[in-house]
Amino acid sequence: MKLIFIGADHEVTGSCHYLEAAGKRILVDYGMEQGVNVFENVPLPVDEARIDYVFLTHAHIDHSGLLPLLYAKGFRGQVYATDATADLCSIMLRDCAHIQMMEAEWKNRKAKRSASVEAAEPLYTMEDAEGVIKRLVPCRYGREVEVCPGVKIRFTDIGHLLGSASIEVWLTEEGHTKKLVFSGDIGNKNQPLLKDPGLTEEADYVVMESTYGDRLHSKERPDYVKELAAILKETFQKGGNVVIPSFAVGRTQEMLYFLRKIKVDRLVEGFEDFPVYVDSPLAVEATGIFQENRFECFDEEAMELVRAHINPIAFAGLKLAITSEESKEINFNDTPKVIISASGMCEAGRIRHHLKHNLWRPECTILFVGYQAVGTLGRSIIEGAKEVRLFGEPIQIRAQIKQLAGMSGHADKDGLIQWISGFREKPKKVFVVHGEDGVCTSFAECLKVEYGQRAYAPYSGTEFDLLSGRFLYETEPVPVKKKVRAAAAGGVYARLLAAAQRLLALVQKSDGMANKDMAKFADQINSVCDKWQA
Repeated sequence: MKLIFIGADHEVTGSCHYLEAAGKRILVDYGMEQGVNVFENVPLPVDEARIDYVFLTHAHIDHSGLLPLLYAKGFRGQVYATDATADLCSIMLRDCAHIQMMEAEWKNRKAKRSASVEAAEPLYTMEDAEGVIKRLVPCRYGREVEVCPGVKIRFTDIGHLLGSASIEVWLTEEGHTKKLVFSGDIGNKNQPLLKDPGLTEEADYVVMESTYGDRLHSKERPDYVKELAAILKETFQKGGNVVIPSFAVGRTQEMLYFLRKIKVDRLVEGFEDFPVYVDSPLAVEATGIFQENRFECFDEEAMELVRAHINPIAFAGLKLAITSEESKEINFNDTPKVIISASGMCEAGRIRHHLKHNLWRPECTILFVGYQAVGTLGRSIIEGAKEVRLFGEPIQIRAQIKQLAGMSGHADKDGLIQWISGFREKPKKVFVVHGEDGVCTSFAECLKVEYGQRAYAPYSGTEFDLLSGRFLYETEPVPVKKKVRAAAAGGVYARLLAAAQRLLALVQKSDGMANKDMAKFADQINSVCDKWQA
């Protein structure tokens, strides 16, 4: 019975943990790395086809984004997630696959122009995304689920994103049971729409995030409605647009919640009927999913509106841009407006077109409302870049660059401490992950020195025996020499290898099958081999 740390160890993105117990191989999250990668991640300890289950904390791409790649390389197990997470993954993974395929197509067009002969392959395809989406098993909050003999789980609302959860995992092997809790991303308190993070009472071992383990949000909840209204009025009076790079899922819906209040209370004097464009097909679909899951996930303030038959994230003047033609038309309309578009870190998607049209205009405002990872375009803009390149062109930055301070879906240091302090007894070990290098180290030290927790911040590759409570292997950090993209699953030969891994996994699981069935299986394999060797 062991736990291996794979991703988001002394880093913020690419979450992945590996469990081996009760004869099963399990991943908790399988996320994509975003921004700058500081350390190398170890590969999965087994072939993808031999993974039996994935337990998913939430739908954000840094936790779910490599699931289609897992499927492309032979995984055919089940992915357990909450109802809302399953709904969101059904659109987010397809969107991510679309981006992978479009990027590969663009690179191949560019390669033809430069006489390059090496073709780019997408990380995975739409078929891979659809394949893993069919493996999703939706679960309700608070209900114990027996995954298989020796493995049981339960999801608790953690308040970070619609459907986000901490996951309790009970593992039983040779008569011994150990309980782990994976925090996922712990939500900030008093957020619009979503409930506050739920606590868990007991665990032998805890794996918890530390994104903001070195900072505190404002003691008083900022008046985002008032602050946003002031930014809108100032920008509109100059004849400019307010462009908001926003995560399509979560932050966009929160912004719509604030904008509805501004509209209803007519807080932007002289521009009360200002238009708001949501230019992201993914955000539009996600907003519908928020509505569908409102009864299980919305907080009391939002539910008061729902009970009064008021949609808390819709209002007059809201315009949804779905097609590329509708998107292009937005910037040819001179009316001062709000443009909400993805991606939130400006790394891809339609937001880059809106930045191209508005960054150089001093009358406009670019308003950041979410975390910007190191190495992203959004981080460069926030840190004062004077010029950026978009679509191969240099763009001067003359617009006002602003942030809604303290607006975060992540708990701050106090929120993290409150969550880990909610356990009735201190866990045997608290593993601190999902934070920048120095943050992981300092937060683990804080938990040890100030709160008496047995905290430890592992690097990728660290192995821990859950029965004995001892480390099997402790790794040192391996700095990334060069930013390397995950190996694409595309290509016919890669598909053939994945199929072979899947066949081998089936053979290895056939021990205990009736002799008659094993003989039939062997004959079928030999028949295929004979056909291709002839």
